Amino acid sequence: MDVQHVLTVPGRYEEIQKVCQFMADGAAVSGLDQTAIFHIELACDEACTNVIEHAYGGEDRGEMTVSWQLDGRSFIIRIHDNGRSFNPDTVPVPTLPPDAAEPENVKVGGLGIHFMRQLMDEVRFEFDDKSGNTLTLVKKKK
Repeated sequence: MDVQHVLTVPGRYEEIQKVCQFMADGAAVSGLDQTAIFHIELACDEACTNVIEHAYGGEDRGEMTVSWQLDGRSFIIRIHDNGRSFNPDTVPVPTLPPDAAEPENVKVGGLGIHFMRQLMDEVRFEFDDKSGNTLTLVKKKK
């Protein structure tokens, strides 16, 4: 297992790009292809946005500690926060309207977990009242 690379940032929207770049750089040095790197960036953007909006209920209310490591052919991302937890099983699978090809017809919100599950090979949530919330995202190298 490779060394774990860690970054801690304030829970602010302006920090999300830094997290996404940190993950993209890690994926690139780990040998993932451009498509996988793009998927990782999108999933991390969604995850960090969800932490700020839902776990913390707004900006500047906590930190996010993010990490990546390569374990064999698996690029493993962890995003940790100390905000509110939730039950991911209660998040409904979104149903897109028949005219979803037109972006203005798609309701904003509610797609983050769905996107993460589509983009990544594994998505796991862990919640602990003492140590906080950890989202693990895994992308396998082809």
